[in-house]
Amino acid sequence: MIIYQDGIVNPVEIKKGSAPKDAVKNFSVLNPIEEEAASEDVISGTEHLKTKVGTGAVVCMPPDLIPVDRKNWYVPAWII
Repeated sequence: MIIYQDGIVNPVEIKKGSAPKDAVKNFSVLNPIEEEAASEDVISGTEHLKTKVGTGAVVCMPPDLIPVDRKNWYVPAWII
């Protein structure tokens, strides 16, 4: 799931485990939308598609909020 608010994209994944291994690996598909617009993007008119990727969340079954890395968190389903 992707939540877009105030010009920021926040990826969310839902998993069954308590701390799924490599859960945020799929968030990397959003990296190209955060890069600076290249000259060919300006020419093709796609420079407006560049946006910021915010904090990601993996909703799963940990006992509490747990940081995965500097931008992503394991979020307990009971919080939601």
